[in-house]
Amino acid sequence: MYLQLAWRNIWRNTRRTTVILVAVIIGIWSMILLGALMRGIAAGMIKNGISTLTGHLQIHHIGYRDDPAIETSMANPQMIENALTLVLPIESMWATRVRVNAVASNARHSSGVTLVGIDPLSEARVSFIGKAISKGRYLEQSDPNGILVGAALLDKFETKLGRKLVLMSQNTSGEIASRAFHIVGIFNAEMQATEKQFVFVTRPASQQMLNLGHGISEISVILPEKTDISAIISALKDALPQDQYEVHSWRELLPFQTAYLRILDGFIWIWYLVVFVAMGFGIVNTTLMAVFERMREFGLLKALGMNPWWILRAVLTESFLLLFSGMIIGNILAFLSIYLLSGIGIDLSAMAAGAEYAGMSRIIYPAIEFKDIMMANSIVMLLGLLVSAYPATKAARFMPVKALAHT
Repeated sequence: MYLQLAWRNIWRNTRRTTVILVAVIIGIWSMILLGALMRGIAAGMIKNGISTLTGHLQIHHIGYRDDPAIETSMANPQMIENALTLVLPIESMWATRVRVNAVASNARHSSGVTLVGIDPLSEARVSFIGKAISKGRYLEQSDPNGILVGAALLDKFETKLGRKLVLMSQNTSGEIASRAFHIVGIFNAEMQATEKQFVFVTRPASQQMLNLGHGISEISVILPEKTDISAIISALKDALPQDQYEVHSWRELLPFQTAYLRILDGFIWIWYLVVFVAMGFGIVNTTLMAVFERMREFGLLKALGMNPWWILRAVLTESFLLLFSGMIIGNILAFLSIYLLSGIGIDLSAMAAGAEYAGMSRIIYPAIEFKDIMMANSIVMLLGLLVSAYPATKAARFMPVKALAHT
């Protein structure tokens, strides 16, 4: 009976009910959609960071991160690869690299770059470069003089596919080593900064140029989904000499993305509360107006012996039905919006420079987390009923004589 009466009562004033219902729908829709977009931004930042030569974890010679120079390279990578074979899950993949700062130049321009010597087959499985070639071809293991260059760096140097590019860097003897490479492939990355920063050659070519022998700078590892990264790092630290090597997770290697993840939940909570405050004033105002319009009705009910608690419960039931209806429609619209955006995303190419500065992808795809949906709906329902308690209490406290005299 309460539900039936409450449903009829909220539609006694169709216009007022429609206005507050639209407010609830827009509120829950915006909460869920913006939360999904913020999660999508975080997921895109992490995905880009991991695929851009970071991986889930990396192994370096101790001190390499403080001073990424040729002197802090790892001379015995075979021992590390043996430890990886014993410790890592079966589906794990890794790649060994030489990574040093260098200067790239041609007849017209020169610029600082990061020279990355890679094993083409293994690198294609752990980073973006294997699928990023837009012109030319990917490196082959037998490419002694081939180099992959980013499209943005190619434009900056005013050169093209097949032309020569000279790289200079310091070798193990402390002397400047230089070598000419031919551009065999052009790659496109998610961010132009990546295209300008990295150039790729084969690992043997970089080792020969720098007199490294079999030495490498780092090993990047990709783990299967839902792997406990902390446990793997702990096992690797036990398997490797701690006075020679250090192991870091992507959270340590990507501090900006890690900081964003830490404050993301706070951002979402703040947004939810801001939306609800705006929506809450409308709920209180609408319910209070409905209560005062029905003052004679409530006075008559109390005069006939109705318990004040029943009146309080009736008004709260009306608010519950209003909130519940708005939540159902708002959730449907939010899921529909997320579904549509999951295919096309939100293109930020027009603001590419700002997006790159923040480490964001050029296209944002929403990502849903169950806790965000529960949080948004719980806030709307619980706080909505809480703010509705004030008008409901007013209705329950009407004195029959004064209420019946009200016009």
